[in-house]
Amino acid sequence: MKSIELDSPFLVPTDGSFRIKKHAHTHAPKKSPGETECNALLRADVEQIAALQRKLYAADTWAVLLVFQAMDAAGKDGTIRAVMSGIDPSGCQVSSFKAPSHVELDHDFLWRTSRALPERGRIGVFNRSYYEEVLVVRVHPEYLKGQNIPTLPKSPAKVWEHRLESIADHEKHLARNGVAVVKFWLNVSKKEQKKRFLDRIDDEEANWKFQEGDVHERRHWNKYMNAYEEALRATSRPWAPWYAIPADDKHFMRHAVARVVRKTIAGLDVNYPALEAEKKKRLASIRRLLQAAR
Repeated sequence: MKSIELDSPFLVPTDGSFRIKKHAHTHAPKKSPGETECNALLRADVEQIAALQRKLYAADTWAVLLVFQAMDAAGKDGTIRAVMSGIDPSGCQVSSFKAPSHVELDHDFLWRTSRALPERGRIGVFNRSYYEEVLVVRVHPEYLKGQNIPTLPKSPAKVWEHRLESIADHEKHLARNGVAVVKFWLNVSKKEQKKRFLDRIDDEEANWKFQEGDVHERRHWNKYMNAYEEALRATSRPWAPWYAIPADDKHFMRHAVARVVRKTIAGLDVNYPALEAEKKKRLASIRRLLQAAR
């Protein structure tokens, strides 16, 4: 099973030692590139990601799954749009997961995301994911009542332990079968989130983005941070690493995500398929025929 963790300051430790206070920051590191340089680096990485994606598609061996999780207004949509802007649409698919439907609730919690997994040769992007089941559902355990589960552990802690175990097993299974799973937590501060909510209210063209319920969720901030810490600690592994990306500076965040995506795909060492000698001879013969044709 291939390790895909990178030497990155934002890599969540894969040994289970992750702590938000120690390992995660909301602000870009000191001496990090400014807005202009971040945008230039982003454009360069996007260009290389596009070239790597074409090789990935042609090789048809690996699939790549990028998982994005964050508090509201952290910038998931904009980051996905910016990083994937150069990708051929035929080689990429983006899936967003909101509150589960009645049909989805009649299956296990991994079912709806499993149906959206990328095929070999393609990049799949999950805007939210199965991790919602150990984040929002953990903060609001009353949601479990609507999931039609016949038996649940008596201890609430066991529910999340079991689900995290299922997620870790699921990602290990994917990795064993040629899916490179890379996960991003866009770590925005509570202060910056408030500013972005106010911006959405003040900008008429952004009013549609504003959801009153998002503001109410701020009351549970500490519970969410605890849920994120537990989830990242339990599931960041060499074959399915998490990256805690500072999200208060959108330009730096997008550059940082693009850098990880580019290095991850490059590390898969995918190339255009090489033709066998007999097929090469056949192509040379066809080439001569075409040259001789009128």
